[in-house]
Amino acid sequence: MKSDPPFQNKIALVTGSGRGIGRAIALHFAQHGANVVINFFRNREPAEETAAQVEALGRRALVVKANLGDLDDLNRLFDETEQVFGGLDIFVHNAASGFNRPAMEQRPKGWDWSMNINARPLLFGAQRAVPLMQKRSGGYIVAITSPGSTRVLPDYVSVGASKAALEAVTRYLAFELAEQNIVVNAVSPGIVITDALQHFDAVKENVDIVERAVSLTPAGRLVTAEDVAEVVAFLCSPAAEMIRGQIIVVDGGYTLPVPGVA
Repeated sequence: MKSDPPFQNKIALVTGSGRGIGRAIALHFAQHGANVVINFFRNREPAEETAAQVEALGRRALVVKANLGDLDDLNRLFDETEQVFGGLDIFVHNAASGFNRPAMEQRPKGWDWSMNINARPLLFGAQRAVPLMQKRSGGYIVAITSPGSTRVLPDYVSVGASKAALEAVTRYLAFELAEQNIVVNAVSPGIVITDALQHFDAVKENVDIVERAVSLTPAGRLVTAEDVAEVVAFLCSPAAEMIRGQIIVVDGGYTLPVPGVA
């Protein structure tokens, strides 16, 4: 007897899901039975393409343009989700942005922008997601973070700080929402080849940096967006029920050796 897909009839909202890791996560959920809310801010065409792929799988897709740094837009994202689907099972906060500059050159606008898009939506999005999840007897929240939350990356001070805040919020939510049958965790991918990687000057100026990263990864290759999607989906499954408030690193072992020693 054939079993139902693991996310059959579930509702998943994935922020920043028009491209890259967010798109892979949205499609993974759809491939395994979920209807998906696809969020974008600037580029509608990739989001619509993602939605078309979701619908080709026989699932429902809702595309919502929303600037997550704007609380009115964030609220509207959840309003439209509730209007169309009536509830929510999975909230993945993947959208991220920032102004990459050295610490001494960072400006207040860049700092606020990074915090408001990367960290703040997890907290205030969770406040909106929880009532929708309560209608479905519980749910899952996953945040996508970065090694820059704990390690120093070039020109990454505002984004790194926002990701550290994101991880702190993850832990607090995991504790406070456990009694409501809502599981909260975060995933920290290593180097993933997506368009976002091209925002780092070091990558643009030195193509060998990617090859070097591969050579330093014990797994022998870089992480793919699909690798990340698999782990996110696992954290949204009953098998991960007892994983709470954790930051799951998905980097093929890249951060394991001590630089200059191993």
